Amino acid sequence: MQISDCYNLGRVTKPWGVKGQMVIFLDVDTPEDYLGLDSAFVEQKGSLVPYFFHVDHLDGNRAVVTFDDITPDQAHALAGHDLYLPLDLLPKLEGNKFYFHEVVGFRVIDEEKGDIGTLQQVIDYPAQPLFQIMKNGVEILVPVIDQVIRRVDREQKTLYIAAPNGLIDLYLGDMNK
Repeated sequence: MQISDCYNLGRVTKPWGVKGQMVIFLDVDTPEDYLGLDSAFVEQKGSLVPYFFHVDHLDGNRAVVTFDDITPDQAHALAGHDLYLPLDLLPKLEGNKFYFHEVVGFRVIDEEKGDIGTLQQVIDYPAQPLFQIMKNGVEILVPVIDQVIRRVDREQKTLYIAAPNGLIDLYLGDMNK
């Protein structure tokens, strides 16, 4: 399994108690969906290693887990390592909801300026994620907020947006007239 075939579920953060339990941070919108989770890949030195565990309890985005078949010292050594699950385990989203990786490569159509380029990536800044769109070698950054996203057409691989007034012109100037 390669990291490119997976999504980041979260991170093993710290030990809990004296029996080898660990706290994991689940970087997801609905952590309760992962209560029945019994395994994940742990990134170690650039490779993904499968680990089995059971969730002892969940408190918000933090879960206390007990890893199977490893010693408490081995479990403690996992602190600070990222957790991954295969992309095919992601629940399918519909409508205007999407995973960031899902829309990369989509054509972006602004309701005022028309075709403004191809979505290269979603830059996940802590304060505000941004669409990075490229048009003729020019980078356009657009905030990823509900007010901007009009429609996601998965069949046509097209994202329809309403960029804030004047934003596209800041990047393209006269190029888009």
